[in-house]
Amino acid sequence: MRPWGTDLLRESSDKVKVIQQKLLAAQSRQKEYVNRKVRDLALMVREKVLLKVSPMKGVMRFGKKGKHRPRFIGPFEILRRVGEVAYELALPPGLSGVHPVFHVSMLKKYHSDGSYTIQWVSVLFDQNLSFREKPMPSWIGRFRS
Repeated sequence: MRPWGTDLLRESSDKVKVIQQKLLAAQSRQKEYVNRKVRDLALMVREKVLLKVSPMKGVMRFGKKGKHRPRFIGPFEILRRVGEVAYELALPPGLSGVHPVFHVSMLKKYHSDGSYTIQWVSVLFDQNLSFREKPMPSWIGRFRS
């Protein structure tokens, strides 16, 4: 026998409540996962930061492979804060094609030890902060041990 009228309405509302409870549980679980990864990075105006760069896939970065390749360029000075999570940087004329406002995830605080950075002058970047470096010839790798 099929439910009619109020029975159908009651079953439907019960199912909707169960679905809402499961959605809330899933949302809170996802929020926990995100909050584990969030880092509070409070930057001040006039502070120096490094800017994350991304290479084109399959191309060596500055003659180094693997985890030892440089990932940041800089340092650049913060001119102002734009909204909650964006900062405007003082970019040099060589990077005039790049928009000066960056999300906080693209920035890293600069510490005076610059061994893990490269100077932006030596590389040409496009508007997406991607770069292309000439790959090393295969015959050079044979002579390295």
